[in-house]
Amino acid sequence: MTDQPTGAWKLLSSTYSFRDRWLTLRSDTVALPGGETLTPYHVIESPDWVNAIAITDDGNIVLVEQYRHAVRQTMLELPAGHVDPGEAPEVAVKRELLEETGHEAAHWHDLGALFPAASRFTNKVRSYLAVGVRPVRAPVSGGSETLRVRSIPWAEFVAGLYSGDMMLREANQLASVFLLHMHAKSSSDPAIARLRV
Repeated sequence: MTDQPTGAWKLLSSTYSFRDRWLTLRSDTVALPGGETLTPYHVIESPDWVNAIAITDDGNIVLVEQYRHAVRQTMLELPAGHVDPGEAPEVAVKRELLEETGHEAAHWHDLGALFPAASRFTNKVRSYLAVGVRPVRAPVSGGSETLRVRSIPWAEFVAGLYSGDMMLREANQLASVFLLHMHAKSSSDPAIARLRV
């Protein structure tokens, strides 16, 4: 181990082999700090994501259940989605909560942003706490999304995280629960402080 900071790689060239609305595959040639050249180093450019931890006044968390083809499983998830080009993350998370669950929230708290896979992906995932969540319309399903809205008591949700019975299995969503826990630990608002896991 050394106490020296890790040096940045120097970008020598980039080529693009695939682009669509969901992702772009970029292949870089880079010079490493030790003088070595690495080629290709593949990078996936993808839109930023948002996650909503949505809590109703009666203490339930609003989740969605949907099939995920890449892992061939039906998963329980936080309402979430991509940030559209030119869209602010706080606008995107409100849109996603409304579209996926038909709910709106009285109050929003920005929990922070993380890189979901910084070794290959360029995007960030920003997490929000939505409190005072209530249904205002039917959810809108379309395209590849067929969602089932689930409302689960917070205590049951937390117990499921510990037992593995109802665990969020997507890493960035579980990280959102950790961000909520840290936010709740420092909150003087009893309604938020009770959301520690």
